[in-house]
Amino acid sequence: MRRYSQRSSLSTLSEINITPLLDLAFVLLIIFIITTPLLENSVTLAIPASGAANAAVDPSKVQTVSIDRNEALKFNNEPVDAATLSARLVSLKAANPDVAVVIRPDRELPVQKLITLMDILQRAQITKVGIATKAELP
Repeated sequence: MRRYSQRSSLSTLSEINITPLLDLAFVLLIIFIITTPLLENSVTLAIPASGAANAAVDPSKVQTVSIDRNEALKFNNEPVDAATLSARLVSLKAANPDVAVVIRPDRELPVQKLITLMDILQRAQITKVGIATKAELP
């Protein structure tokens, strides 16, 4: 039996065992690594639905705006500049509120030029806009 009256036989604990602390830190790190991507991608969206079928667009009401890699604009295959295009689109919208526009961009066109063209359409208050694409072959 140990006697506590003798001070020379008692030793103090000079080291702390940190192994359980490191285990806990690594477990928490793994939990955060696993759950962080799940939190970023878990956005709940309420997608609107309609019982009515989409009305078909009359091809005579569809206008075509083409823009090539040299930023040359064509409105229904007629070369125009941006100011003329804007004026024509405003007059078309005033004459026919259901006008639809299809944009035919070049594959090598910078995205900013396409956004500029879409801004022209937005200023003309044309909301029926489509972008013509070609299906890639396998």
